[in-house]
Amino acid sequence: MIPLQASDTLTTASIISNYVVPAVLFLVTLVVVYLLGRSVLIPLIARALKQQGHDPAVQSLGENVAGVLVWALAIAAAFTVAGFGSVIAAFGVFAGAIVLAIGFAAQELLANFVAGIFILKDRPFTVGDWIEWSDGEGRVEDIDLRVTRVRTFDNERITVPNGDLANNAVKNPVAYEKLRQKFVFGIGYDDDIDHAKDVILDEARQHEEILADPAPDVRVTELADSYVGLQTRFWIGDPARSNFTRIRSELVQAVKERLDAEAIDMPYPYRTLEGSLNITNTQMTTEKPLFDE
Repeated sequence: MIPLQASDTLTTASIISNYVVPAVLFLVTLVVVYLLGRSVLIPLIARALKQQGHDPAVQSLGENVAGVLVWALAIAAAFTVAGFGSVIAAFGVFAGAIVLAIGFAAQELLANFVAGIFILKDRPFTVGDWIEWSDGEGRVEDIDLRVTRVRTFDNERITVPNGDLANNAVKNPVAYEKLRQKFVFGIGYDDDIDHAKDVILDEARQHEEILADPAPDVRVTELADSYVGLQTRFWIGDPARSNFTRIRSELVQAVKERLDAEAIDMPYPYRTLEGSLNITNTQMTTEKPLFDE
């Protein structure tokens, strides 16, 4: 755009060439680039995210980011074609200053936002999973871009910042189709270990929800002060918190009752206090008063 000099006469031609034409170019370029972006770029990104099997929240986020990018490209192209390059430069400096200020003021918020994107992308857990982390455990109810909402097994809701889950170890016991559980039964030193193993395995095999493949097994894992520890390992399918606690409880009760019936001792720790008590005979003396009554 050629600026008017002070001595120039504002004719119709000069107004058209200096103001109307750049404005028309700006609007036409803005509309054309925006429509091309909406019809080509956004559907392309949405299709790519869907083909890769990303979470619907990630797909929505990708489309929103693409929409903002299309608007930015359309505005930049419109200013450039209309000859307003200086406006683009000034806007870039201003936008950079704003982004820098926001970044310093909301570092933790932005960190949780980025962590939420990676959680939705990498999917270490999904809605409905039971997870454990350093500060608690529960079932995932909702995954947002800033926080993850978890319902505890006491029916409490915990709102966990995504940064805590993305930057620390998170256990997902239900990530796979099978889950192995362990429990140690203690028997007496005088009891038959092989007999106790057979009893435990027999009860595990009889439980309908304990998998036969992989088969349950029992190993001697410790020689404690008052018992021999037999660690039982068994697998369950379609694991969930309620399933695993119930199945383990049923197995432990069945094994306890069976061991009692088989006269296999399940001792508990006890202590015997030994020592001697020394009693010193003390002579009792009666003092005579200074004055007789």
